[in-house]
Amino acid sequence: MNALYSLFAVIILVLFVLMGVGGLGLYSLFGVIIPYAAVVTFIAGFIYRLFKWARAPVPFHIPVVCGQQKSLPWIKANNIESPGNTAGVIARMALEVLLFRSLFRNERVELEAGQKLVYRGNKYLWLGALAFHWSLLIILLRHASRLFTEPVLPLPPPTLYITDIIILIALTYLFVRRVIYPQIRYISLPSDYFAVLLLLGVAISGVLMRRVYEVDIVGVKELAMGVLTFHPVIPEGVGLLFYIHLFLVSILLAYFPFSKLMHAAGIFLSPTRNLKNDSRMRRHINPWDYPGKVHTYEEWEDEFREAIKGVGLPLEKE
Repeated sequence: MNALYSLFAVIILVLFVLMGVGGLGLYSLFGVIIPYAAVVTFIAGFIYRLFKWARAPVPFHIPVVCGQQKSLPWIKANNIESPGNTAGVIARMALEVLLFRSLFRNERVELEAGQKLVYRGNKYLWLGALAFHWSLLIILLRHASRLFTEPVLPLPPPTLYITDIIILIALTYLFVRRVIYPQIRYISLPSDYFAVLLLLGVAISGVLMRRVYEVDIVGVKELAMGVLTFHPVIPEGVGLLFYIHLFLVSILLAYFPFSKLMHAAGIFLSPTRNLKNDSRMRRHINPWDYPGKVHTYEEWEDEFREAIKGVGLPLEKE
């Protein structure tokens, strides 16, 4: 049902554009006002989430590691799995951001023979996530070079981009995976399905504009440059499908800072990954640990000395 709710939400968004542009002719609303509002919401929400995370106290040293920590000189340490210096942290973060290293392994937990707990990887999930994110990055760079540069950077005009196929396959897999596996379906919220379906709507409408209902790319560029320079002009003949695509992109931008998609920035502020594991070399003291009255073991032993002696327990100080 969560998947159906999210699907209905995306369909309603498309119908909203069909009614607003196709029925009422609100071109300025969907071509200028809503994109501006989406960009402002995205920037404000992005900054708000970053400041909120940055202000969160981290009183404990909590890097999550899975390798040998640096200690004695004759013990070989793993500076990527358990980074003891800044270079190790940078290498670890780069592998995580660029190659999704943690997703490559230890994504599944199984019991073998009912006794042994075994951690396994899920290469299909890793490959799907990697394909989607890298395809999305290439598509964004291609859009930026074509719509927001003058003159347009030279790009070959293929009939179909490989990234278009890959992103559709990857998003379809990520959606179907949430539907068919009961464990994942059980923990999936409507927001989880909505993000994937919204991205699918953006990708499908973009591919349709290129392969089926070709739009006037000159008019689209004119609108993009006008919005970028704060002199928007509504071009003629760009087609209804373009406004559907633009509206879904606007909804995605506005939704991004307040959803799980914000992990794109949150990973850099995660103390479990961006801290050095140097607790054996340097003592970490809680900066919020104010001085307070403590009850030492010696004081406790003096307080209960007779009772401890009475039951025959050993004492450190007779």
